Amino acid sequence: MSNKILIVDDAAFMRMMIKDILEKNDYVIVGEAENGQEAVEQYKELKPDLVTLDITMPEKNGIEALKEIMSEDSNAKVVMCSAMGQQAMVIDAIQAGAKDFIVKPFQADRVLEAIGKALS
Repeated sequence: MSNKILIVDDAAFMRMMIKDILEKNDYVIVGEAENGQEAVEQYKELKPDLVTLDITMPEKNGIEALKEIMSEDSNAKVVMCSAMGQQAMVIDAIQAGAKDFIVKPFQADRVLEAIGKALS
């Protein structure tokens, strides 16, 4: 069975890039969200195998959403997405339970490596 993934990023273009990389590698995209609040709601509803979560978003940022998802499901698998220069936030995310992180602009091999590692 293919792994189900929820993609969360406030930029539609970034969601499309990740979706494209993942679908070409037999992952199933079960949902997309553009802010942390939607991410938490969709996580509860869709129960994906993994979430890619942008750090900087409106309404609720990725770190807040991550903490909420982890409190909902301590076994949640979340890979953070960040722009360069967000190292401190990436460290916060890893400490809060994120499995890995990928840096924008996305490179297909790094995205697949991080997701494969988080799911194994």
